[in-house]
Amino acid sequence: MKALLFGAKPDPAEARPVPSDELEAKLAALPFGLHEIDDAHPIHPDWVVTRPILSGVCGSDAKLVLGDFHDGDIDNPMAAFSSLPHVPGHEVVAEVVALGPDARNVEVGQRVVLNPWLSCAPRGIQPLCPPCRAGDLNMCWSFTKGDISAGVHIGVVTGAPGAWAELLATHCSMLFPVPDEISDEAAVLSDPFSVSFHSIVRNPPPPNGKVVVFGAGALGLASVAILRTLYPGVEIAVVARFPAQVAKAREFGASVVFAHEPRLGLVESLAEWSGGVLHPALDGLPMAHPGHIDVVYDSVAKPETFEVDVRVLAERGRLVFTGVAVPGRWEWTPVYFKELTIVGSNAFAMEEFEGVRRHAIEHYLGLVRDGRIDLTTMVTHRYPLEDWWGALKTLARPEESGVLKATFTPNGVVAGVH
Repeated sequence: MKALLFGAKPDPAEARPVPSDELEAKLAALPFGLHEIDDAHPIHPDWVVTRPILSGVCGSDAKLVLGDFHDGDIDNPMAAFSSLPHVPGHEVVAEVVALGPDARNVEVGQRVVLNPWLSCAPRGIQPLCPPCRAGDLNMCWSFTKGDISAGVHIGVVTGAPGAWAELLATHCSMLFPVPDEISDEAAVLSDPFSVSFHSIVRNPPPPNGKVVVFGAGALGLASVAILRTLYPGVEIAVVARFPAQVAKAREFGASVVFAHEPRLGLVESLAEWSGGVLHPALDGLPMAHPGHIDVVYDSVAKPETFEVDVRVLAERGRLVFTGVAVPGRWEWTPVYFKELTIVGSNAFAMEEFEGVRRHAIEHYLGLVRDGRIDLTTMVTHRYPLEDWWGALKTLARPEESGVLKATFTPNGVVAGVH
């Protein structure tokens, strides 16, 4: 099958454009490209094979492939939880095409979305670890165990190729059927929605509170839609970088949108919007005290965003971050002074919402089916696997392309499927 492979030399048979600028020269040097690899097959008897329809490009995928993690993260302990080379891609809507003999609860021909975690059950580990028994698959203790190579989820593992391919194998428990009335575009956003949903429902804003959504990529925009729909009394400030993000944040219900730079101007604007009282520092950014922003949901999670977050938060406010970035030094004195809480939020799991406990993806599909959430206009770009070069150029220049969510179409238009 055809697949996009990261961490391997280019396939000699792949024709690549001659670089015409600095970005294209960078793309040409990447350990990434289109390869012919063995067809996906059930790794264990309870695995199934699917045919991807739309395969999303996660922000972490883009950063990895474009080399954003190359500097400064050599000591990152997550290196133990991935393996190379691998086929990326964990955001996907697909059609089931083959079942292993022990596969349950899925049928050939079904449209499904993926919960990508390679936890105990997919790895064939028994008994299940305590987090898996509790439904917290993102906290599984077995990400380096079993006969599948080390990795937290499909798309970062050598032995379980991801969805940037013509076929995708998964464990039967990792798939959720998609109702007929839900479009492919809505379905492929199950994963980013669920990441944002997990961060918000586990760290909800107070009634009639003020929150900041820092970053307006897929996670940030999904956060805006969730907050506006499910917590309607909350005022939402969004920090967005590109014009397409600004427009979509407003469309999804932001109360106000601010530019990310200059940071001093951003701090001043957030303080004015929220009623915070600023106090200047001898050097660097001022701090709001008192502050009146209850929660910041940060999907960028860089030192420069954290420094803004902690300065504008209210006393005993909360910083929740879902972003993945290269670590670095930042001035965190406001954390102790204002007794702030900093919470990392890792993907999604079983979630309690409106008195119902079920998987985040099931919550999402229900909200879409009931007409409460519609994120489909976030899907702005589609590319065949062969045009990965164009996809990466689009992602590297969002100010020009207007990309919000890019997807691959590994099999073109699949007959009989939405």
